[in-house]
Amino acid sequence: MPEGLSRTWLGIGLGLWLAGAAGAPVARAEGAQTALPTVIPAVMAGAMAKALDAARDSAFRQAVAEAAGTDRDLAEFYSATDYRPVWTGDDATHRARRAALLRALDDAALHGLPEGRYGRAALLARMADIRSTREMGEVEVALSRAYLAYARDVQSGVLVPGRVDSDIKRSVPRRAAGALLADMMQGDPRAVLRGLPPQTNAYRRLMKERLRLEGVIARGGWGPVVPGGKLEPGDAGAAVIALRDRLVAKGYLARSATARFDGRIQAAVQAFQADHGLETDGIAGPSTIAALNVSAEERLASVLVAMERERWLPAERGARHILVNLADFSARILDDDSVTIETRAVVGKNAGGRRSPEFSDEMEHMIVNPTWHVPRSITVKEYLPQMQANRNAAGHLRLYDSRGRVVPRSAVNFNAYSARSFPFRLKQPPSTRNALGLVKFMFPNKYNIYLHDTPQKHLFDREKRDFSHGCIRLQQPFDFAYMLLAPQEADPKGRFHAVLNTGRETQINLEQHVPVHLIYRTAITRAGGRTQYRDDVYGRDARIWQALERAGVSLRAHRG
Repeated sequence: MPEGLSRTWLGIGLGLWLAGAAGAPVARAEGAQTALPTVIPAVMAGAMAKALDAARDSAFRQAVAEAAGTDRDLAEFYSATDYRPVWTGDDATHRARRAALLRALDDAALHGLPEGRYGRAALLARMADIRSTREMGEVEVALSRAYLAYARDVQSGVLVPGRVDSDIKRSVPRRAAGALLADMMQGDPRAVLRGLPPQTNAYRRLMKERLRLEGVIARGGWGPVVPGGKLEPGDAGAAVIALRDRLVAKGYLARSATARFDGRIQAAVQAFQADHGLETDGIAGPSTIAALNVSAEERLASVLVAMERERWLPAERGARHILVNLADFSARILDDDSVTIETRAVVGKNAGGRRSPEFSDEMEHMIVNPTWHVPRSITVKEYLPQMQANRNAAGHLRLYDSRGRVVPRSAVNFNAYSARSFPFRLKQPPSTRNALGLVKFMFPNKYNIYLHDTPQKHLFDREKRDFSHGCIRLQQPFDFAYMLLAPQEADPKGRFHAVLNTGRETQINLEQHVPVHLIYRTAITRAGGRTQYRDDVYGRDARIWQALERAGVSLRAHRG
């Protein structure tokens, strides 16, 4: 029954009942026809309205309780607030909440979210078709469900990281329904919704890049691809024209009519190479051409994945923190979002289960002149077979028994042991040849991952630097150490080298622990610069994008 009609019939019934209960002359008494219109409106109107409101309130509460009953958190919230409406009141406050929520849902695609998940169109249809108090209560809960789904997605991600890739060791907390709804009830709705996404400069820059790429896609992309092969200064012809046009379209070269690979094209190629982690030789070889030919749609997918990844990181990164980008093969110390030092890095090999994991922790100390305690897996999988073939293999390593005593190799029959039964540990004493180099940086974690020096300096000259067993090797570890010691030492360089020159293994504690974030970004934003892109060396971003697509995220340009 339509609600207005229901109210009319209910009002008539209550009026007659209340009139009788109050002793009003409702019988066919003398003068009833003149007394009734005066007595009932004047005396009973307030009571009738209160009774009606109570009946409607009871129906609303019952409807909310039933609709929220399948979600424990939601049910607890409404019970604790005595089933007061968050969204469906008819005053300015409730109208503002509804309007802010519907606008946020309409803009969900701006954040790379699966806008279909929140059912905005269905919500509007249900709101327009409310015919009873029960339906009002059901819509109230439907709006809360949509808000909670959106809030959790935009604040902490659409996906559960570890379900997409087991090497993403991030547990992303989902805020409780009660806390999210309490924010909406207590604060300005627009401010609450604006505060849900990551409030980082990186996220804002990714949002800006997403808009730019959607504009490129709407205009048809960057034009024809560059033919494969190799192009270098002095070349001419159709392939050079395609290269020229692609660089112009991407903003690396001013418009030109040249058909020759001249100095301007070479400079543009070098700038492009620098932005894509390639050797800046100014020659358009296979890797450079492959990067040039990546479509705007593929780059947009990288940006949307980066936005999702940004939602997985802790809200508080630390005013000073260390950022290791595995896809970029780099490590940086940032102070208030400004890069204090950046160095090339070598990361875990993309084979044999050696990929570096992603997680966050806190750096507590550094060890100068470290001993390398060879992990058990490396001992039995790599070194034991070598020593079984030649007992003097891996001569830089020493054997130790369970009591910590050095065991001479001549006393061991290596072929008598299997990977499971091998009883010895391998260690490499401090030296310039030590696999960890001369310093390692510790943020104790269950994955046994840390940053360290390395004697294999030549590996830093490679474009693709996945060579380690999982730990992160730094090209400039000494500069890294100086910067970490600067807040607590008047002469950080002098302090470091005084310890280094002893040749003894020494631990230097950091008085202020530094957050460390091991991340994986193929779309990299820089303050005041272009967005840079990297290859998906581990294939993780491809898996994340596939999962986002399955969840309903689309590359289609947002039309507003």
